[in-house]
Amino acid sequence: MSIVQEFKSYVQRMKQLEEAASVIAWDMRTGAPKKGIPQRSNVFGMLVGDVFKMSTSEEMGRFLTELSAEGVFETLDAVTQASVKERAKEYERSKKIPADKYEAFVVLCSNAESEWETARANNDFDSFRPSLEKIVATLREFVELWGYEATKYDTLLDQYEPGLTVAKLDAIFGPLRERTVALLKAIKEKQQPDAAFLDQNFPKQEQREFSEFILGQLGYDFEAGRLDESAHPFATGLNPGDVRITTRFAPRDMQMALFGTIHECGHAMYEQNIAADLVGTFLATGTSMGIHESQSRFWENMIGRSTEFWARYYEDLKARFPEQFAGVSIESFYKAVNTVEPSLIRVEADELTYNLHIMIRYEIEKGLINGEIEVADLPQIWEQKMEDYLGIKPDSHANGVLQDIHWSGGAFGYFPSYSLGNIYAAQLEHALRQEIPTYRDQVAQGDFTQIRNWLIEKIYRHGKTLEPKEIMLAATGEEINSEYLIQYLETKYKGIYGL
Repeated sequence: MSIVQEFKSYVQRMKQLEEAASVIAWDMRTGAPKKGIPQRSNVFGMLVGDVFKMSTSEEMGRFLTELSAEGVFETLDAVTQASVKERAKEYERSKKIPADKYEAFVVLCSNAESEWETARANNDFDSFRPSLEKIVATLREFVELWGYEATKYDTLLDQYEPGLTVAKLDAIFGPLRERTVALLKAIKEKQQPDAAFLDQNFPKQEQREFSEFILGQLGYDFEAGRLDESAHPFATGLNPGDVRITTRFAPRDMQMALFGTIHECGHAMYEQNIAADLVGTFLATGTSMGIHESQSRFWENMIGRSTEFWARYYEDLKARFPEQFAGVSIESFYKAVNTVEPSLIRVEADELTYNLHIMIRYEIEKGLINGEIEVADLPQIWEQKMEDYLGIKPDSHANGVLQDIHWSGGAFGYFPSYSLGNIYAAQLEHALRQEIPTYRDQVAQGDFTQIRNWLIEKIYRHGKTLEPKEIMLAATGEEINSEYLIQYLETKYKGIYGL
């Protein structure tokens, strides 16, 4: 067996172990018995730990040294070259963390996710605080081992969005924050659309059936996925042939499940359409969390909340819920699902104020990782920032500092991806409109084929072979630019509110 074949076989085994671990993680978040979580967490930690050990083993080091050598690397095919580069970056980073510390961290986070779910249900921050303190302390320790330049938080940002730094992110977020706050101020002076009809009972089964219908219409492949329930909606890409999504049903809030499902569908269609020759490598995933979020936000908001989308699907929704939408015009429905009103819960936030939620978390994360604030301070800091940014204060820890699952899983540096996703999505939508001027007319006909094909060609098929900067340059001709999102939001909401 050649060195190339050995490397591919070794990496494929790592991916198989990772896939097994991902199935366990999905099971723990979609209904595994509570009493089984501690043992299941140990099994999950063992599998992930084994993958980590393989990624930093002497054997991996030998593969990378030999395959990266001058005169050898140039002879490799493009996919193998990309795989070697990706594994080399991971090797250099992971080699700095002792395997036992990493496995312990994985177990800590796995248990913490279950603890978070209980703490949120009981509105009890203090019960979750010890685990969160351990997670933050461990990440601070890891950052010291990994190394950093300007700020410690830069190291975590780079893991989710390669090349991103606090300095760059502040420059991107600055104009967006300023113009959002100004637009929000103008909207507050206008009369709100009537959205009272959305506060009715929407039976769960009918919600589920309509969500599944919309998934099929958009292009989600049910033969390569499934829809389940969880406390916090998510998508899990085991491989392009098995990409599972979850949603959350609320009896008196049909928007939560509907738009949450469309959001996760965007993630899933990305993973389902990665090129087949990347399967079995660590390239068979999204290039970054920001680009991944661009797809969930594009499909949820720019498609799912558009006038054209509901021109096609409003009658289907009314047929499913005839009493709830009796006498409600499509114009009234469109304005109601696009109402701007500051809310406590991020996942329920409107499209405009959503980015302010992200900026609150971003600033808190920076403070925690850089050692400027401590976990014990979080409830008070959270309250103050919510009041400063959105003009409202949490009525409980469950609706405040405990509302998101991410920190329990150790995902610090992840939250900015959501706003980056909005920015990328608007920039990509602008490019899509230039290349396919009639795409909105196609949405109004319920035809998403050309849109999907454009996204597959520009983004999905590449998996992780291209970095975010390369994706955006190839698809739009420029690097990330928040001006397109600002223009999109101003045009949309000035129209809805008559500004």
